[in-house]
Amino acid sequence: MAVGHADQVHHHAAPRTRAAWPHQVGVIPHRALSFQHRAAAEQLRAAVDSGGTAVLGQVLTGTGGVGKTQLAADYARTAWEAGGVDVLVWISAGTRQAIVAGYAQAGVEVLAADPGDPEQAAKMVLAWLEPKSGREPCRWLVVLDDVADPADLRGLWPPASHGRTLVTTRRRDAALTGQGRRRVDVGLFTPEEATAYLTAALAAHGRHEWADQINALAADLGYLPLALAQAAAYLIDTARTCADYRALLADRARTLDVLLPEPGALPDDQTATVAATWSLSIERADQLRPPGLARPMLQLAAMLDPNGIPGPVLTGEPALAYLAAHRTPGDSGREPVPATADDAAGALQALHRLSLIDHTPDTPHQAVRVHALIQRATRDALTPGRHDQLARTAADTLTATWPAIERDTDLAQTLRANTDALTRTAEDALYQPHAHPVLYRTGRSLGESGQATAARNHSHHLTAQTHRRLGPDHPDTLTARSQLARWRGIAGDAAGAATATAALLTDRLRVQGPDHPDTLATRHELAYWRGIAGDAAGAATAFAALLTDHVRVLGPDHPHTLTARHELARWRGTAGDAAGAATAFAALLTDRLRVQGPDHPHTLTARHNLASWQGIAGDAAGAATATAALLTDRLRVQGPDHPDTLTTRSQLARWRGTAGDAAGAATAFAALLTDHVRVLGPDHPDTLTARSQLARWRGIAGDAAGAATAFAALLTDRERVLGPDHPHTLTARHELARWRGIAGDAAGAATAFADLLTDHVRVLGPDHPDTLATRHELAYWRGTAGDAAGAAAFAALLTDRERVLGPDHPHTLATRHTLAYWRGTAGDAAGAATAFADLLTDRLRVLGPDHPRTLATRHNLAYWRDRAEGGGASVG
Repeated sequence: MAVGHADQVHHHAAPRTRAAWPHQVGVIPHRALSFQHRAAAEQLRAAVDSGGTAVLGQVLTGTGGVGKTQLAADYARTAWEAGGVDVLVWISAGTRQAIVAGYAQAGVEVLAADPGDPEQAAKMVLAWLEPKSGREPCRWLVVLDDVADPADLRGLWPPASHGRTLVTTRRRDAALTGQGRRRVDVGLFTPEEATAYLTAALAAHGRHEWADQINALAADLGYLPLALAQAAAYLIDTARTCADYRALLADRARTLDVLLPEPGALPDDQTATVAATWSLSIERADQLRPPGLARPMLQLAAMLDPNGIPGPVLTGEPALAYLAAHRTPGDSGREPVPATADDAAGALQALHRLSLIDHTPDTPHQAVRVHALIQRATRDALTPGRHDQLARTAADTLTATWPAIERDTDLAQTLRANTDALTRTAEDALYQPHAHPVLYRTGRSLGESGQATAARNHSHHLTAQTHRRLGPDHPDTLTARSQLARWRGIAGDAAGAATATAALLTDRLRVQGPDHPDTLATRHELAYWRGIAGDAAGAATAFAALLTDHVRVLGPDHPHTLTARHELARWRGTAGDAAGAATAFAALLTDRLRVQGPDHPHTLTARHNLASWQGIAGDAAGAATATAALLTDRLRVQGPDHPDTLTTRSQLARWRGTAGDAAGAATAFAALLTDHVRVLGPDHPDTLTARSQLARWRGIAGDAAGAATAFAALLTDRERVLGPDHPHTLTARHELARWRGIAGDAAGAATAFADLLTDHVRVLGPDHPDTLATRHELAYWRGTAGDAAGAAAFAALLTDRERVLGPDHPHTLATRHTLAYWRGTAGDAAGAATAFADLLTDRLRVLGPDHPRTLATRHNLAYWRDRAEGGGASVG
């Protein structure tokens, strides 16, 4: 109404009236299609409702798209419909101006405040929310939805002493909590909730999909509610199946935007696609200290494993160089400044505060987690060149973080998982301009962790990729073939490894020439695998020839030359000349000490091998003493958990047992097994070997039945871990059969060795030393069980051992020993005595007079001579 005089007019507004309770201010968002009553809603209701009207404020925080607004709306709607709220205020709180406007609207409606002064109206509401004595109590609920910046709420928080406050935000700043406010983290759907949501959303439009495809699609989308809603809308609008959509989603060439509805077709009144949901958060994170580093940090994290990235991967030198080079520009024309490790940590915290990542430095192996769709959206924003550069940077920082020796198996597993994720995301970039070292490092890590089959499979893929991308003669392709052959052998196929290495050598000679270091290394590998495949004499011959060329090409003191001498000594010993091997290792040790020093790992290995061959040559006590001294130095130089230290402990226990302390050896192996399990895990091949040794020495100490039981359990695990045809699995079968025989079941042992012999011939061939050893045991246990024909098989075995191993090999001499024994047992004491006399001559010549086997032969000779003369001495 206007009342006027000639010179003025007065305007009088109509009197404002206060709204009656219950009253709602603002609009609660509509319930989403196929809304799920998820577990998080019940947790929220319990948190808000506990304590009646004096409940503290709750801050719902989580990444964009997890459904915070829907949870808050569900709670507000339920409270309103149940009559538990007198005044409900819903405010879209994206800016401070919007918050003030929301409070002002409440002031106008509830308090009849002046709409022309929003700031004053907001203050009136906040003051009114404080309880006043003598005033009718009001059960109020204030919802501040999608707070973008904690600073926007400065001076605008509802009082903590009365009523209920519910805030939704992506922020995790400390300023949001405290003063009577609690943070409630909102996560993803559970797999069951995600599946139920997709099923209901599709069924509402008459769409029915296979349950396994719905489950798989929910997993592909990372159980993110917003992504599930938009994917369901896309499926309905395009009439595609879940399987079709999953195939499109797996196509890395497609950006996420083209796999979602157009902005005008988004469901549930949504205003942004999944891909756009996080863009504002990234911008805000980039403005936090240290400015400009959050975006490039997120880009780097987007290339790696969403389930956990080790902190050092994102704070190492390659990562810092990338952050410095790609810092988001601040002041125009400002020169980039170097980034520090503190800057990187600050960038991670900025991303964490905006709920773009989870940063938990206290779990260093998985310090950073990122939702896979945030990663996808981040990568989609990169140019092709930037994407490839970033991939190589991620590979560089993984390589820089990887320890040379993997003492921490959890870290190694996480690094492999991150390399796998990087390869899935950007494999092409990892072969430009050459195969990145991290690809080879992953294969080696798998093998060193005991997963030889996985290492072989990885190397097979690497070989195929380098061949296709770089060509058959590229050095990286040849290196991949070398790795493949090596892990093929370690996985149990020594003959296949030798064949593959021989083919590789042909190509190395053609491409790189006979004197190239890689060609010489391939000759080394070929000789080694031929030895492992059973041809110890051939391996020794090959290493002798290789040594000549190493001396000529590299010189006598080059590490590779010394390694060739190492292998030559080893295979000469394996071929039967244990004393010669010990002599060669003594000479090698002298040169290792001079060239590489006393603490070099290769020097320590030379000491290890010298002690071992001394023991094999008959001096078990001397081997134990030398190994004990070596263990002291291993502990000092390499530490108690180094694999070489554990191996030295194993050898020390072995030689102490061989020297006569079987019970002590069993005790030592029991302690060693505990450490193997702790350091390497229960399924590592070295752990399984420790179990084998523990069982063996318990048997030697007198518990044959216990040894058989332990080997039966070990066999089960070796078959599971290594497969039924792995040489170590076959060895476990060998030991199980032997200890069953020693425990009294000679017939059962013979049957088991007969079955084992069939598999040894099939897997290793008839002339492999392990096959011949099985024939030896089969003949022995058949004879023990009373089968004279079985004992007679030793004559045929002797012929083959002389042919394959030579007449002076310890195994050949052992066969002569057993054959002589069975002749005597069959009644030919004189023939046995003659055979033992001939054997003694050769053992004196080959092993020396003090070797335990020489002494055993002298004992048996005396026994059978006495029997031939009618005496009654005891046999040994």
